[in-house]
Amino acid sequence: MSITYQITHRTRYRYESDVSDSYAQLHLLPRDASGQRCVAAEVTVAPDAADYREHLDFFGNRVGYLAIHEPHRELSVTATSVVEVENRAAPSRLGPWEAARDAVRDPAFPGRLDAVGFTLDSALIGAAAQYAEYAASAFTPGRDLLEAVSGFCSQIHREFAYVPGSTSVTTPLSEVFAERRGVCQDFAHLFVGCLRSIGLAARYVSGYLETLPPPGQAKLQGADASHAWGSVHVPGNGWVDLDPTNGLLVDDRYVITAWGRDYSDVAPLKGVIFTESAKNTLKVAVDVNRT
Repeated sequence: MSITYQITHRTRYRYESDVSDSYAQLHLLPRDASGQRCVAAEVTVAPDAADYREHLDFFGNRVGYLAIHEPHRELSVTATSVVEVENRAAPSRLGPWEAARDAVRDPAFPGRLDAVGFTLDSALIGAAAQYAEYAASAFTPGRDLLEAVSGFCSQIHREFAYVPGSTSVTTPLSEVFAERRGVCQDFAHLFVGCLRSIGLAARYVSGYLETLPPPGQAKLQGADASHAWGSVHVPGNGWVDLDPTNGLLVDDRYVITAWGRDYSDVAPLKGVIFTESAKNTLKVAVDVNRT
């Protein structure tokens, strides 16, 4: 059984004075992955882009690049995609967590090249003793990896407050850890950073989560949002995804857009503009609907 989702992600910038040129990189097109197939996807831009092209990055993500060379005070980027997601069954027991840690260090391990890069520090996530100490209560000696990461995922969900607007993309992980609050990208960074701090391979995943309205109420258009979670490498079994924001194993309500070392590898939209404008406004609207 599979579920088909239609996803629309609209981003609109408004500037107080003319922008002469805009250049942007985007990760808005869902990738193919285990249990997921992107059936169709397209990006529309207003004003029209003078140049738009796509390629696969180092991690196999679909990346778009655009350039606009006409004066404009508004930029709109809309990504529309259709994605099939299979019923993701929860994995069985995975063996002692130390085995996963040690396998990545073993030069003879067949999957090492796919995983070892995700054990290293990245631009926004650095291993630290305080993160290893925080994870220690979940990763007790000999504990099954699935039990350990699930317990740790629930620990973050329980002990950190989800507070929209409390952080930004530039907020250091150390500040999130100290303040015990943030949003999904912060909790994904924390989850990944703690796993790397104890020697596991972990990656940052961006995408979407289907949200449902309260009983008896209609779903509001544009009320969904992009989401982020983490993934741990399991020797011989690929990757297992977990959502620390909600304390859950990732299931068929999740759609993967891209994965990387941290948010900076897979930001939905980032770029450079040439303008004297001192202010701009940003509005993002996302719809995730079953078809």
